[in-house]
Amino acid sequence: MYDFCNQLTQLKRHAGIAYKNEKPLADNTEHRIRLTLTSQDVKSLEKVCAQLIEGAKNENLVVKGPIRLPTKVLRITTRKTPCGEGSKTWDRFQMRIHKRLINLHTPADLLRQITSISIEPGVNVEVTQAN
Repeated sequence: MYDFCNQLTQLKRHAGIAYKNEKPLADNTEHRIRLTLTSQDVKSLEKVCAQLIEGAKNENLVVKGPIRLPTKVLRITTRKTPCGEGSKTWDRFQMRIHKRLINLHTPADLLRQITSISIEPGVNVEVTQAN
């Protein structure tokens, strides 16, 4: 019976459950965070990457990146005329999507400080936690 209670206590401690006479466990563990930045404009994307990396290095965090992923080129070719009459002329449209990855090792409270920078319009930032 003692062994079962001891295992139950260890499971509760591992889950972060505090007892009456214990202090709650602090959330100072380092998380592996991946920031995925996407944009159609390369200059604004590189500017946001530089600001994020500078903020992380000011806090003495482990930073890997920016990792430049291949540019996606979305193409649409369509006829110029709506009715189908006339000479067969075509319009070719394309949209380029640039993507960068930044990996951080940081506590959760510092992540809020780093990502509180002003992000350029048109830059999408996705934050994921990898364990």
